[in-house]
Amino acid sequence: MFPLIVIFICFFAYFLGFRFYSKLLSEKVFSLRGSEVKTPAHTLNDGVDYVPTKPIVLFGHHFASIAGLAPILGPAVAVIWGWLPAMLWVVFGALFIGCVHDMGSLVVSVRHQGKSIGQVASDIIGTRARTLFHIIIFFLVSLAMGVFVLVISGLYSAPSLQTKKAIPVIEKKVTLQELEKKHDQGNLKAETPTKITPKSNFPEAITPTATMMIIALVIGYLGYKKGYSLNVLTVFGFTITVGSIFLGMYEPFMEWTGFADPGRSPNPDQWKIILLIYGFLASVTPVWLLLQSRDYINSFLLYTGIILVYLGFIVGGLGGHFDSFHTDAIRQEPIGLDLIPFVFITIACGAASGFHSLVSSGTTAKQLNQEKDARIIGYGAMMGESLLGLTAVVACTVGFNSNEEWMSFYRSWSGIQGLSVQVGAYIFGTSRFMSHIGIPQNFGQGFIALVVISFALTSLDSATRLLRYNIEEIVDSIPSTAVQKVFKNRYISSLLACLAIGFFAFLKVEQGGKLKPAGLALWKLFGTTNQLLAGLALLVIVIYLFRSKKPVIYVLLPMIFILFVTLWAMVGNFFGFLFGETPSLMLAFVGGILILLTIWLCIEGMLVIKKNWSNY
Repeated sequence: MFPLIVIFICFFAYFLGFRFYSKLLSEKVFSLRGSEVKTPAHTLNDGVDYVPTKPIVLFGHHFASIAGLAPILGPAVAVIWGWLPAMLWVVFGALFIGCVHDMGSLVVSVRHQGKSIGQVASDIIGTRARTLFHIIIFFLVSLAMGVFVLVISGLYSAPSLQTKKAIPVIEKKVTLQELEKKHDQGNLKAETPTKITPKSNFPEAITPTATMMIIALVIGYLGYKKGYSLNVLTVFGFTITVGSIFLGMYEPFMEWTGFADPGRSPNPDQWKIILLIYGFLASVTPVWLLLQSRDYINSFLLYTGIILVYLGFIVGGLGGHFDSFHTDAIRQEPIGLDLIPFVFITIACGAASGFHSLVSSGTTAKQLNQEKDARIIGYGAMMGESLLGLTAVVACTVGFNSNEEWMSFYRSWSGIQGLSVQVGAYIFGTSRFMSHIGIPQNFGQGFIALVVISFALTSLDSATRLLRYNIEEIVDSIPSTAVQKVFKNRYISSLLACLAIGFFAFLKVEQGGKLKPAGLALWKLFGTTNQLLAGLALLVIVIYLFRSKKPVIYVLLPMIFILFVTLWAMVGNFFGFLFGETPSLMLAFVGGILILLTIWLCIEGMLVIKKNWSNY
């Protein structure tokens, strides 16, 4: 019952945050205006990137773009320090930092012709700031999407012959159902074998995700070009998507497609190439044709998934099934990595994420119908992502059957089995919750796997487009007209974006004398880079408010906190990449460059504030 009480307290905090704090930001800090002021979606409407969009559709697009794999993966790793630090950072970090960051980035971009945060930095701080932002953004998006491609390729891959029939089981073939029965009867003893073999391959999600792409194209065309009813298209798209889940799990169909056969299905490296090709195609198509409609339908999947997970958790909790977090609130024994500052960068999306400033200013600001919509889309969508992150905290603690079982995943930092396995732990825990409202666990796993993978794909296609924008903006600073003509071509810039993402997706580091994918090391570097961009985006917002003579304290304090803990973690990562258990000169070089860029950009910002101080 205790975990249930804690979750209800979190829900109440969300209610207070949106009801009062977002209102304060809207009215006192940003002074949002209504339809009397035309947004860039109207003044620069080009039918490709700048498109006025209904709030419900844009909320779905924005929510799906930010709520990808990261708000699940970050908390699924960070609970290694205990459930309380992860939960506090996910809930209160989002309400007072992440939501402020997302909403502010959106508003500032809208008031600068829908420009990206890098270009806004140029207008507010100076041209050098734009260059620094562009370099940081390039590394951030390439790193993040490299990790996403790496993880999705593992989830899509057919299980090996040894794990082909796996559902989460315990050594000696004690089934999950038998273990739960023992737990509920109080007969789960310490000597119960505890080595868990989680399911981390979900090829059954391939069919529904492919179906969603086709449906999105149809809905985008019928809705934008033919003017079909949005309600009709929503019901059509969601119904077909849910039906495709059953088809994807139908064994004869799986055998026919060969998706579950390691001899016929693409291997992880081949899936990486397929995903990069998809990212390229998604980047060059008009935003209304694929991104808007796909993200809109995806958002309903996520709403459904979040509701079912929490409903199952509440029903099971009231029935006395989920009575413990199965780990300490704050873990005392050393795990090989310090709680502070690394919890703040391991959980990036879900609490505060610089990537969101790219989405807010890169695509959402170009589609915002009126400024007042920024409250629900900017603050509200980030709060929704925090709710998703909270499901990961609960699923990866309460979702286990015992502390011993939990320890088989989280004994030490170096012992974490891999990013795909941590996602598998999330799917395992959430499907267990859903089983308490009558959803069979196998179907629950397939459904949650679809939600996880499809949202990772929405981030991939949106981020590839954002990286394309970033490359084109970098080219703007090159004086050669011929160079600009070549690299501002969206096909060329999208190709370069995919090559950069592919570099990190295929990057390997030495572990135990063998070269292995750099997943966890990349995640640490992504986390610091992501939080770095969040701090720098907050710096831009602070200077904008400072010049506008608006209250800055609500943004200034989050900026100071984020930059402080991020620089602390970046320095720790730098020495870890040089002298740690898995050293990497490449990652150390990237980390060192980012530290220098951060210090430089902070100095630039302070000089601007000093210059304008007398006018505040």
